[in-house]
Amino acid sequence: MKQAYTDVLIVGAGQAGLSASYYLKKNGIEHCVLERYCVGGSWMNQRWDSFVLNSPKKINLLPGEEAAAEADDFVTAREFATGLQQYASRHALPVMENSRVLSIRKNNDVTGRFETTFVHEGEQRKIFSKQLIICSGAQSAPKFPTLAAKISQDILQLHASEYRNPATLPGGAVLVVGSAQSGCQIAQELVTAGYTTYLASSMAPRVPRNYRGRDIMDWLVTAGFFDVPVAALQDTGMLHMPAPQLTGVGHPPKTISLQSLAKQGVAIMGTLSGATDDTLMFNDNAADHVAFADNFSAMVKKTVDDYIDKQQLLAPLPLPDAEDLPDEKATCITNITSMDTRKANISTIIWATGFKGNFNYLQLPVLDADGRPVHRDGVTAVEGLFFLGLPGLRTRGSALIYGIKDDAAFIADKAMALLNKSIVAAPVTQ
Repeated sequence: MKQAYTDVLIVGAGQAGLSASYYLKKNGIEHCVLERYCVGGSWMNQRWDSFVLNSPKKINLLPGEEAAAEADDFVTAREFATGLQQYASRHALPVMENSRVLSIRKNNDVTGRFETTFVHEGEQRKIFSKQLIICSGAQSAPKFPTLAAKISQDILQLHASEYRNPATLPGGAVLVVGSAQSGCQIAQELVTAGYTTYLASSMAPRVPRNYRGRDIMDWLVTAGFFDVPVAALQDTGMLHMPAPQLTGVGHPPKTISLQSLAKQGVAIMGTLSGATDDTLMFNDNAADHVAFADNFSAMVKKTVDDYIDKQQLLAPLPLPDAEDLPDEKATCITNITSMDTRKANISTIIWATGFKGNFNYLQLPVLDADGRPVHRDGVTAVEGLFFLGLPGLRTRGSALIYGIKDDAAFIADKAMALLNKSIVAAPVTQ
């Protein structure tokens, strides 16, 4: 088994891992980045063909990047992944692709180094490091509800990460489960392609695409909405909300909402609550989901209005946005609470039910009972081990590409400071 040594090991070569690597290299710190796929692989492997990021180029900048002339454009997942690969190449970052981590533990010897066992192109290896930055993300494993196993095997079931395009689906109607960003975007694509589409809604927020003359993300970045520290938030529940109903599809992209989907022909129902082979049951709570999204949109718009007033900015008054109009009586929903999948001709169910992190390889006391990282601002109780790229890591924007740069600088500084304080140990046998 091959062995190697480095000062800092980074696990994951997405936007978080590459950003941390950029800062470490800039400061001359020896390090290595392990990536189970290729650079940006999750963007290519877990997104459908027409997926477009819901934030413009100009705020999706990694360290050392500047906005280009076409910075208002919205890029596809594949374009963003290609950009990550070019970034790694341009800065000559030490990424080892096709390297799947099997386990990480900390040695009890005098060195106290982290011992990482991984498989690289079929060969098992070990690498020892003084510091460890985990950037494998909170979206590495698809989530399925337990009731999925109770549904007839005649129905094709796909997670949103497995869906690619309407042409790959069998004929018949489609049920999309989950009405956050992915569920709404997929439902819109399916109904546009001519599929009879049902949407089992969920408690998901919504923001308008444009407001008072600017893209909503422009306003929120300018107003410092995403820069608020987690410690300063009165309601930290917002950090764990699903991605809001928002899309970058279209020229220009428009607001996407439950009411706009209903106008296009999508049947809006409540939460999928039960299944018995050919019968599906839904809660009578779709109206609550409509109201929640409407209220969240109103809150975001008020945030922008308050910022404009406080800064005494010149901004146009809001223009009518039919897709963002509140549906106070929830006229967009259906009254379906039970469905015979055979009669409804349901051939496919797409689970837009999100992801979870998979940190099972960490053989260290840094996870809670549910397997979630325990940290404060990305710093764990195990000296030298850090997390990066998690929702709510340090600020409201930590889950966004926009928030990675500052978080990566913070974690890299912590790692480097600890490294500088450490006693130089005898090198590990190479």
